[in-house]
Amino acid sequence: MNILILFIAITAIISFIAFNNPAITEKYKFSVGAILHRKEYIRLLSSGFLHADIMHLVFNMLTLYFFAPIVIQGFGNIGFIIVYLGAILLGNFLSLYIYQKQPWYSAVGASGGVSGILFASIALIPDLKIYLFFIPIGIPGYIFGLIYFGYSVYMMLNPRAHDNIGHAAHLGGAFLGLIYAVINAPEHAMQNGIYIGIMSLPLIYLGYEIFVRKRIG
Repeated sequence: MNILILFIAITAIISFIAFNNPAITEKYKFSVGAILHRKEYIRLLSSGFLHADIMHLVFNMLTLYFFAPIVIQGFGNIGFIIVYLGAILLGNFLSLYIYQKQPWYSAVGASGGVSGILFASIALIPDLKIYLFFIPIGIPGYIFGLIYFGYSVYMMLNPRAHDNIGHAAHLGGAFLGLIYAVINAPEHAMQNGIYIGIMSLPLIYLGYEIFVRKRIG
């Protein structure tokens, strides 16, 4: 079975099971208190296979479906697995650092992994055209990424009650995807630096809010 379809299927199945059994989400979601105080480190990875609702799941898996083939073509199945799972872990480690003084903070979602795939793929083919059923023209990949990250950063800085979506994980995941692409395909990454820079704007602003203004954490 295609590795991408396998990951999407596993994530969808686990997410749907958890939709109907909230106890699973409670046991395996990213939770600062559970990780730091009860040493439940499995949550750093397991939370990437859970989602807040159907739209959250579809949004992440659709983005993964569009961009993962580029990473697979460029770096192979092993490269895809390294970027995707590594970005989930690094994104959650960054979230853990940001929210270490807020033991109540929790989140779910493949956001970190999807961000890693996005950055790695844009480093290879930035002008890939994305066609959505409600938009009749192709959207360049880096513009899609800009919108994706822009929305995530906005939601992180303007949280809704009981959101539980791991928007903070985007920053760490994107960093891993970019570093992996630079190390393994430096000529592409350097050549497409302007597109990576455009897509990075929301994340640069988020980093400013987190590390300079200390608005979060």
